[in-house]
Amino acid sequence: MYSGGDRERGRRDRGDSDEAPLIERVVQIRRVAKVTSGGGHLSFTALVVVGDGKGTLGVHLGKSRAVPDAVRKGTLGARKNMKKVILNGTTIPHEIVSTFNGATVLLRPASAGTGMIAGGGVRAALEAAGVRDVLSKTFGSSNTINIVKATVQGLERLRDPKAEIARRRGLPAPVAEG
Repeated sequence: MYSGGDRERGRRDRGDSDEAPLIERVVQIRRVAKVTSGGGHLSFTALVVVGDGKGTLGVHLGKSRAVPDAVRKGTLGARKNMKKVILNGTTIPHEIVSTFNGATVLLRPASAGTGMIAGGGVRAALEAAGVRDVLSKTFGSSNTINIVKATVQGLERLRDPKAEIARRRGLPAPVAEG
């Protein structure tokens, strides 16, 4: 009996067999009610994080009148906004503190085998980016959207220490190994 492979589960093969599948995480779905003179209008927002698990990450807030459409829009937007993240093996190269609106996120590198000490939106963003060993703490606002955006902003600001030293000294950038 033919199982149908991936087609049966609603996935389409695009012929990109060399490209790794993307990690998509719906971090939060919110119901938004707008009250007008004609009554209340319900809509939904979906915060979606997309990454390849190898140092690329995107985040987007999709909005629609229906949850599936909001998730689809969030996924498409996150795929379009994907950016590279500098990693040091399975962790980040250095400590960083990032603030977005009222949310502050502290990310610290951890030795191999420590695992991910992070919760909620921070964990989803770091998993999608491919970080496996990290220590994190959030301060201030508990708004998930702001926490995820602060995390992504911090990851984008990471720099490779060797390349940064070479740049400051006016030397050619070191060749990446691997």
